[in-house]
Amino acid sequence: MRSAVVLALTLVVLGCTVEATEPAPGDRSADPKRISGTVLETFNASSYTYLRVETPDGQAWAAVPQARLEIGAQVVIVNPQAMSDFESKTLGRSFDTIYFGTLDGRSASSPMAKNGANPHGLMRGGTGSVVSPRDANAAPIEVAKAGGATGRTVAELYAERGDLSGKTVALRGMVVKYSAGIMGRNWIHLQDGSGDATAGTNDVTVTSSDTTAVGQIILVQGTLAVDKDFGAGYRYDVIVEDASVE
Repeated sequence: MRSAVVLALTLVVLGCTVEATEPAPGDRSADPKRISGTVLETFNASSYTYLRVETPDGQAWAAVPQARLEIGAQVVIVNPQAMSDFESKTLGRSFDTIYFGTLDGRSASSPMAKNGANPHGLMRGGTGSVVSPRDANAAPIEVAKAGGATGRTVAELYAERGDLSGKTVALRGMVVKYSAGIMGRNWIHLQDGSGDATAGTNDVTVTSSDTTAVGQIILVQGTLAVDKDFGAGYRYDVIVEDASVE
């Protein structure tokens, strides 16, 4: 009987020991909205600073608005957006996984934040949408509306964005800006002559794996998303994603 009691007490003690060594629930994973660590390597390319960081979970690559960083510096990257199999055309290299975000407390000092720029080389309108700079002497854009039930003008996409969110839309317009291979996709900015440039409703951003060129009139079909936030301050009231280009 005494042996049984001793064995039971031993099991209880062991059970308590195991339970005490279990990590707290909050320690099981890092905060998905923050990456913190020590800078091991850094270099600038275009408007970004790429950095390799030693984090509590291992090493990670990140890209932030261009900033001056010292090796060994402690950094916190907020709102990181993971991109898998990302290929940088500018660097001529690929990353299995890289996180695009903003340095905590440093966004105001970055060239991108000062100039109001974004990775696609465009200005932001007052509503957070993208407005492409055009020559003041350029002829007005006039493009016919896409046909069919899904066809919309640029202005209609903004006006009807609540009803069209998540739905397939078709849009015909002139390419006023084209940026290839950013965050694993091509970025196309279309205008058709509708909308208000002052309000930022005259330009729609489109992402696609297809290619095009500035000045072309194209027809795109994709899924409309609203209030899309890619992190690092890149937010779009309206964006057409995963579009085909004709």
